[in-house]
Amino acid sequence: METTKTLSARDFSSDQEVKWCPGCGDYSILKQMQSVVPELGIAREDIVFISGIGCSSRFPYYMNTYGMHSIHGRAPAIATGLKITNPDLSIWVITGDGDGLSIGGNHLIHLLRRNVDLNVLLFNNQIYGLTKGQYSPTSELGKKTKSSPLGSLDHPFNPLALALGADASFVARSIDRDPKHLREILTASHQHKGTSFIEVYQNCNVFNDGTFLNFTDKKLKDEYVLLLEEGQPLVYDQGKKGIRLNGLKPEIVNLEAGASLNDLWVHDSRDATKAYVLSRFFDDSLPRPFGIFYQEDRPCYEDDLLDQIDHAKGVQGEGDLDDLLRGKRSWIVG
Repeated sequence: METTKTLSARDFSSDQEVKWCPGCGDYSILKQMQSVVPELGIAREDIVFISGIGCSSRFPYYMNTYGMHSIHGRAPAIATGLKITNPDLSIWVITGDGDGLSIGGNHLIHLLRRNVDLNVLLFNNQIYGLTKGQYSPTSELGKKTKSSPLGSLDHPFNPLALALGADASFVARSIDRDPKHLREILTASHQHKGTSFIEVYQNCNVFNDGTFLNFTDKKLKDEYVLLLEEGQPLVYDQGKKGIRLNGLKPEIVNLEAGASLNDLWVHDSRDATKAYVLSRFFDDSLPRPFGIFYQEDRPCYEDDLLDQIDHAKGVQGEGDLDDLLRGKRSWIVG
């Protein structure tokens, strides 16, 4: 086995040509992942990336680890089976808003509720990029695309609210153009014991360019980005504004006009109710939160399953496959 201490980002870069469009946000996500994994202290043969179908799903080719480019929407099911078979692996599911929230939606919610110890990165660009620009499950109402020329009538999914509704034990959001923040979230995801769900805002510069401009443009992002810090009041716009709660209704206050820091909402990622309120910050009058919305400690599916198997073996013995196939009765057919 290789010595993990000597590994660098270059060691996790495969020899495959990266085939995303020039300027795609996927490049940044790949680079941050390749920068983070050497610091996790895990050998390359113990890391697996599993994807479905879509632009994001090329990811396993570009990581010099084990990986599987699987079928549309089924990466969570395949990853679950692999984790149960080999619980010591570090497994990362790479999906997109189309792959993970359309055909793969059912698989995703059951992965989250079961709390299998693996990590899910959902690249959200609010468009179908691989199939050339149709509206996706996260596209906004009225979105005009090749498949919705008069504007989309579908109410969009809110990925984080969906994850919280499925009782995910770790829910976070980051963005492709904030490398430092993305690396921090990836590291925290790995450290969490259970299913980690990260939504990453990712710019598709060909079919949906600039959809997240408010959160990346230097002239705009201070006013629109709210960075969540554990135990700290919700402050943004270079300390000029804050968020307080009126019951469970968020309100913006002006700190320069005399509002007190003591009245502000203090972030607690262990509070599920407040996490859900944060996930609904989609009103244009409210800033968009980035960081860890929610995390909790609870048993992992594969640990409990293996305990069940050990218990059954203790009661019934190891068993024999041939005996199982024969059953308790047999017939001779003449």
